[in-house]
Amino acid sequence: MVSNQVLQKTIDGLFKITRVGLAVIDPEGGVLASAGMDPVRYAEPARNFSKSEAEMQVAYGSQFVKIFEESHLEYILVAEGETDQASMVSRVAAFQINELMVAYRERFDKDNFIKNLLLDNLLLVDIYNRAKKLHIEFEKRRIVLVVEVGSDRGGTEIERVRDLFNQHPEDFVTAVDENNVIIVKELAPAEGYKEIEKLAQTIVDQFRDEIDRNVRVSYGTIVSELKEVSRSYKEATMALDVGKIFFRDHKVIAYSVLGIGRLIYQLPIPLCQMFISEIFKDKSPNDFDEETISTINKFFENNLNVSETSRQLYIHRNTLVYRLDKLQKATGLDLRVFDDAITFKIALMVVEYMNYMEDHNF
Repeated sequence: MVSNQVLQKTIDGLFKITRVGLAVIDPEGGVLASAGMDPVRYAEPARNFSKSEAEMQVAYGSQFVKIFEESHLEYILVAEGETDQASMVSRVAAFQINELMVAYRERFDKDNFIKNLLLDNLLLVDIYNRAKKLHIEFEKRRIVLVVEVGSDRGGTEIERVRDLFNQHPEDFVTAVDENNVIIVKELAPAEGYKEIEKLAQTIVDQFRDEIDRNVRVSYGTIVSELKEVSRSYKEATMALDVGKIFFRDHKVIAYSVLGIGRLIYQLPIPLCQMFISEIFKDKSPNDFDEETISTINKFFENNLNVSETSRQLYIHRNTLVYRLDKLQKATGLDLRVFDDAITFKIALMVVEYMNYMEDHNF
């Protein structure tokens, strides 16, 4: 069914052109859209007209036209006036709404197909057959982007994202849950990850007007066949989750840059707990004070360079060495030794992952 928002936009446009008052009313008398008239006075007449056998009639000084979708009465169109112009406008408006319904029905069929494709609910033969029936090319380069808009959204987010793709009918914008909007983007031969990164940032910018909106965009890898779209979707979903843990400051996150975070995210919690216990014994990075954590992070940021780290922390070199020695006594790991530094870095990421899973009750 065509959304009320689209119906209103259509009716507004027709009224501006024709200056004939218009309204779209459902068979029960509910006003769905109107322009240039008081639609409430037509609610009862429209309800009565819906029960008649006539498809068009002139009554109450206006034109009444029934609009059907596959033999089912969907709308009553009302155009004010008994003139030839009002009659013509009523037929034009009914035709326009009929075309919208056809387009939306086709999009609904494609939307259902894309959803099932993303969720791996289709056999390979079904993908081929349905794609052919819906005129969707099988061998095209595509990529999936996931836009996290949050569960408290107002319901217009998917339309706002669709607005960016109105000129690209080969792209699909849909949703499989209440938190995310999903884009299956078809790529031109010359397009790659650089263009997708810019597109993702454009989507984030689309919601800049909502100060409290924390929109994030992730994307998977480019695939060459329609059957592989579900893989790109899974990658984008993982990128979104991993990004919340290890890339919290990033509004856009790609699957290809997750690094070791991708591996840690797939570890079972009991195995993580065992690893942390082996590394830190009865200690835990959660027990470190803020000064120690700040020192560790800055040391890693500067590639284990003692001089540069002490300069950026505004402390004497010997003070930094003292802190590192103290940390070595507490954990048995010397961050100035490459192997120990790697072990410590991975352990910190594992703890970060465990904390996130615990906070979100996973």
